Amino acid sequence: MKKIRVAVVGCGAIAQRRHIPEYAGNPNVEFVAFVDPVIERAEEFAEKYNAKAFASYEEMLSAIKPDAVSVCTPNYLHAPVAIAAANSGAHVLVEKPMASTDEEAAAMIEAASKNGVFLMVGHNQRLMPPHVKAKQILQTGALGRVLTFRTSFGHPGPEGWSVDGKGSWFFRKEEAIMGAMGDLGVHKSDLIRYLLDDEVAQVTGFIGTLDKEGTDVDDNATCLLRMKSGAIGTLVASWTYYKGEDNSTVFWCENGVMKIGTDPNDQIIVELRNGTVEKYNVGAISTNDKQETSGVVDAFIESLVTNTKPSISGEEGRKSLAVILAAFESQATGKVISL
Repeated sequence: MKKIRVAVVGCGAIAQRRHIPEYAGNPNVEFVAFVDPVIERAEEFAEKYNAKAFASYEEMLSAIKPDAVSVCTPNYLHAPVAIAAANSGAHVLVEKPMASTDEEAAAMIEAASKNGVFLMVGHNQRLMPPHVKAKQILQTGALGRVLTFRTSFGHPGPEGWSVDGKGSWFFRKEEAIMGAMGDLGVHKSDLIRYLLDDEVAQVTGFIGTLDKEGTDVDDNATCLLRMKSGAIGTLVASWTYYKGEDNSTVFWCENGVMKIGTDPNDQIIVELRNGTVEKYNVGAISTNDKQETSGVVDAFIESLVTNTKPSISGEEGRKSLAVILAAFESQATGKVISL
């Protein structure tokens, strides 16, 4: 079988820790290009994988014509790069948040559709084993209806993750567009939609910059969500969990409670009202300190090999982005926003 010729645009932390090693581990992939404005970064990987290095994605797309492109750039470039790649006939895997605005997200979906290519968004939380298992448990109906929930994602901030540390684009609003909400909050709006098989109906957001100095991007957000089913809950995103990462979700249901990511050993704990407790050890959720394979790249390549639309499609990414944008609108207007 012919290998899928992949170009990676943006060679920062997410490319280095997830995309590049995961493509390298996939037998159906051949690297053809790496792009980064810091050309040395692109050159390092180009040399390692016998590919070409470019400082500009436009130049790369015209010279190489890859089969697929991973967009690992700062947020403000997600849409322009994804659209250019789709217009050149390449399938696109874009990091989250897929875009800065709903209009951009719509334009990306349109470009992929018009060019007959797939667009996938890197919402890796759906693929983490505890979340896959949690969804299966919810679908059995044993817990009954989900009535309320809380989901939270926090860590000490991108300065410890980004290749540029405190000088990272994550802290520059014109490039990041949004802070903790774009980095972590959108993972959680996507996860809640996925786990509950439900859409968000209303959002209230309290979003601010509480502790990171010298930046005007949000470092904390607490949102109230009402789902179409009527379930209500909170979504928290934070860059000031200085004592360590938290990526946990709790569902209070008619027949008991399900806790995901709250215990160091058992990733899922189900406590039923009748007194039974079930514990599931199903594999870890990836953290910044302990990288697990995200599954995103393999799912993307599988889509291309089997010519099947990705389940984490542009349309899905757009719905998850809409929740975050609504939270910002709520913060700006002091109103509850209906989706």
